[in-house]
Amino acid sequence: MPQPVPSATASTSNDTLISKAKSHLLQNYKQQPIVLVKGRGTRVWDADGREYLDLIGGVATCALGHCHPELVAAAHAQLDSLWHVSNAFYSQPQIDLAAQLCEWSGFQRAFFCNSGAEANEALLKLARKVMKDRGTPERYEVITFERSFHGRTLATVTATGQPKYHAGFEPLPAGFQHVPYGDVDAVRRAIGPATAAILVEPIQGEGGVRLAPPGFLKGLRALCDEKGLLLLVDEIQTGMGRTGIPFGFMRDGIQPDAISMAKALGNGLPIGAMLCREDVGASLSPGSHGSTFGGNLVAAAAANAALKVIRQPGFLDEVTSKGAYFLERLREIQGRLPAGRVVEVRGQGLLVGLEMDREAPQVLGKLREAGVLGNAAGERTVRFAPPFTISQEEMDQSLAIIERVLIAL
Repeated sequence: MPQPVPSATASTSNDTLISKAKSHLLQNYKQQPIVLVKGRGTRVWDADGREYLDLIGGVATCALGHCHPELVAAAHAQLDSLWHVSNAFYSQPQIDLAAQLCEWSGFQRAFFCNSGAEANEALLKLARKVMKDRGTPERYEVITFERSFHGRTLATVTATGQPKYHAGFEPLPAGFQHVPYGDVDAVRRAIGPATAAILVEPIQGEGGVRLAPPGFLKGLRALCDEKGLLLLVDEIQTGMGRTGIPFGFMRDGIQPDAISMAKALGNGLPIGAMLCREDVGASLSPGSHGSTFGGNLVAAAAANAALKVIRQPGFLDEVTSKGAYFLERLREIQGRLPAGRVVEVRGQGLLVGLEMDREAPQVLGKLREAGVLGNAAGERTVRFAPPFTISQEEMDQSLAIIERVLIAL
């Protein structure tokens, strides 16, 4: 059980703050009933002073854990220097970040925004503009995949292949088709005269941590080359080394035309990016796209520091080995449980899903009470995306709690 720490007061307890939240915040989230007030590394504390092992980290966002000292120092230094300038001017943190990302990814151009949804909006606008510049304005449709998730704006929620996110927002914008994930033949059949691009996740995070079949992205790349389409890859969850390699698309040995990224880029500070090839990036000329806060100096400084840590020699090898250990141990736990309790253990690197025999929130509540935080990815999948910096001791402690909770269900 998480142990109380004598730091909470009556005015800052979970119950008091949650009551205040329910009076004033829009009730559009299904939130777990704790208020997190402090974090260090893999551990967080709530307003009642209880400690938890945070195995979700802002949903694959705090890849280097909470309050990483190098990122804190970088953000503080930038705060003491300059917080924000308009994108009508250059700023060094943004320039340095673009250079780092292009070198690491193999792309030539970067655009900065504030979130993953905005990065995907940039991809969608890019696809339409490229096709118009090529003299084929009739090509504007984007093929996406069932169970995908690309954001909450009207365009990105339409791109999302989950009808539950569409409900109540109809009529949705035109220009999207959803086909079965992993099926190149289905994509080929869906391509028509209006098709401009294919948008795909290397791993469907919100769709239940579902991995692309081997060769799937390579097949999409070949199909795009054959048909003159853009291949757009959503790296919002898989980017920044989450799967043990810099970007998920690299596992199939391809180069997309453009990718989106966010989440772990700023380790929790709000920043997103679109990276693209030189030739397609030329279509977004001055005035064609922008963002007031995109590439904010403090967020960019933190992102530069995060990249410096993650790009250290051997760092992603550790992510790979930790992920392999975590998956292996979870599968051992699955084997010790009653048949069918855990339907499947899926994952790559430190992005892991446990498909259960019951609704995920039931499991998450018991895990939270025992001191481990995760979240739901689909109705029955519990998702873990722990910090890359999680220690062996913290992994073993987490796994012991997970097994104890799953046995007791």
